[in-house]
Formats: sequence, structure tokens, C-alpha cells
Amino acid sequence: MDAEMSKFTADLLQSVREMNADVRARETKVNISDVIEARHKTGLSQQQFANILHISKRTLQDWEQGRREPSGAAQSLIRIALSRPDVIAEVLA
Repeated sequence: MDAEMSKFTADLLQSVREMNADVRARETKVNISDVIEARHKTGLSQQQFANILHISKRTLQDWEQGRREPSGAAQSLIRIALSRPDVIAEVLA
């Protein structure tokens, strides 16, 4: 336990030194894709949202994870879902 506490103290002291030296920490930004945000705003599951867009669930997952980009028509529907999720609900009713 003493070795562990010594390492913790040394790491803490190093962090304070870096802070005092104004060493910048690396920033990590996480951006939620528009596709995920649109789906969440509609309150639909991945499968339900994929069905509305007439695509496979796997394609939707690829879009959400940034591996693929939606087509122009799909991008338009996603923009509608972002700004007016009520319209998507109305279409489903």
C-alpha cells in the first residue's frame, strides 16, 4: 500500500507542476452525430428509424458511427427529424 500511495503522491505532484507550468491537457470532444440526435428526438429505436428511411438497421448504425454518410434524400429526412420530430410522428400515425 505504501508503494501505491507513493506513486499516487508522485503523480499528483507531477500534475500540480504541469498545471503551474500551464501545460495544456489534451481535449477530447465527443460529437453526437445528427443522425443519432434526430433519432433520439423522434423517440424511435434504431430499427424503427431505419424502417422510416427504408434502410437496414446496419446502414443506420454505420451512419450513426460515422462509417458511412446518408444520401441526399436521407439527409433531408434527417434534417426534418432534427427540426420537426413531430412531423415524423405525424407521418407514422
